[in-house]
This record gives sequence, C-alpha cells and structure tokens, in this order.
Amino acid sequence: MIVNILRFSFRSGTTEEERAEVLAAMRRTASVESVSFSTVGQDLGDPAEGYTHAYCVGIADLEALERYMHDPVHIEGDYTIIPRVERLAPARLSDDLDPELAGKVMALHLKKVETYPEWGRLVESVSGGRIPSGA
Repeated sequence: MIVNILRFSFRSGTTEEERAEVLAAMRRTASVESVSFSTVGQDLGDPAEGYTHAYCVGIADLEALERYMHDPVHIEGDYTIIPRVERLAPARLSDDLDPELAGKVMALHLKKVETYPEWGRLVESVSGGRIPSGA
C-alpha cells in the first residue's frame, strides 16, 4: 500500500464557496477506482504549522498509483484545487519495503510532469519545491 498525505491551507481571500468546491474536487479525486481508501477534511496537527486541511489516499501498488496520477478526474481536479491552496506539504509512506520504491514513485511523478508540464509547475509552486517539477 502506498499512502499519500497532503497537508494544506487555503489562500487568503478564498471564499467558503471556493473552499467547498476544492474539498468536493478532492473528494472526487479520492474516489477514483484506483484509490483503496481516503479521507479529506481538517488537519489535526499543530495549528502553528499553518495547515488547516488534509487529504489522504491509500493506493494498492505502483500500477494503481500510475492510474490514479493520470486519471482525468485527478488532473481536472488539480486545476480547481491548486490555485486556491497557499501551502502544501506532502508525506508519503508505504508498507512495501522495496528500497527502490521511493525512486519508482518519483519516476511516475516526473513522467506525469513531463506529460503535463503546466501541472508540474503549478504543484511545485505551492509545495515550495517539495514536489518537484523536474526542471
């Protein structure tokens, strides 16, 4: 199982309607067939860290991760979500002890960036470079 967790906060000035739209888009993405489990909601971490919300998906394996990353629902949703996010901090974990798994996951990410370079730049802009655009 590969688990992807995103902690985030909304941009200043984001309306309640826009926040609801973002959370709905995240829930749609978290419901695609390649996702085994998910949750979208409030962040319960230290408020001083500045994150207010969190997104978590569990994905069975690399094949499912690749389908998830290229699912049209995911790609379309990101163009609704990312422009309204101020900060984004990723955490990834897995019960698969393959020492090369992190590199394989990054290779899938960079393949997506190569396919959708605008998407890659958008993600990198809100992650502070913690999710690279490959540039």
